[in-house]
Amino acid sequence: MAKHAEDIKVDKKDQLEKIEGVCLPDELIRAVFDLKGMGTGFLGITDKRIIFYDKAFLKKKKALVSIPHNHIAAVASEDRKGLIIRGGFLVTDTLTITPIGLESKTFEFRGGDKAHQAHNILMEYLLK
Repeated sequence: MAKHAEDIKVDKKDQLEKIEGVCLPDELIRAVFDLKGMGTGFLGITDKRIIFYDKAFLKKKKALVSIPHNHIAAVASEDRKGLIIRGGFLVTDTLTITPIGLESKTFEFRGGDKAHQAHNILMEYLLK
């Protein structure tokens, strides 16, 4: 069974259970964030990969998609005019991840703080 980080961030327990079901036994779940929009689901972050539901990935079918951290080329936060600065960072509710060789995927979170938390967790792994 997957392990949970001591400081795990979870929006919905049922989404955490879905992530647990696809994780490897030694995988550490760091966060599971609920996303905005109809049918968008959630974004899970482990110590090895990101996991998300994507309806467009398989053309009108939902697919559980995993992208290993070492296959992520870039992580971007949207720059909007008039953003509030909190703790020295611009706060936005969207995060775009560009996997190597694939199209970028944008996630819209339920609050800028959650997008910022996801960004920081991912950067821990990408900057190793």
